[in-house]
Amino acid sequence: MEDILRRVKSNPRIREVGTIVCFIGIVRGLTRSGALVEKMEVEAYEEKANETLAKICKELSQREGIVDVQIHHNIGSFDVGEELVYVVVAGGHREHVFPVLVEAVERYKREAELWKKEYTTSGAYWVNDENGKGMDA
Repeated sequence: MEDILRRVKSNPRIREVGTIVCFIGIVRGLTRSGALVEKMEVEAYEEKANETLAKICKELSQREGIVDVQIHHNIGSFDVGEELVYVVVAGGHREHVFPVLVEAVERYKREAELWKKEYTTSGAYWVNDENGKGMDA
């Protein structure tokens, strides 16, 4: 997260920034249905996922009042409470940055070539963020 904030603060347009908001997604300890999560694995088609994340950041950075958008998603195996994703939006005022933060999170979950598998006490499931239901792994 510190590296991401450093990149944002080194933006040549930093003088226009009055607000930086951050979203940190972590591994939740319960599934949507209440099952205990033991760990989560995140897989990606990394080259394509990085292209998609860069595209989202570029598009959202062009919005009114926005100076920079950064998204970084970790890949691998993670325990409950570990950090999975960082989304940072910098802009002039909070009324500009908060809606873009929400959109950035929704878009990366929908568009990026990333797949999450939850391991619970009753089995492993691929997570489908659109409806909250998983598929047997």
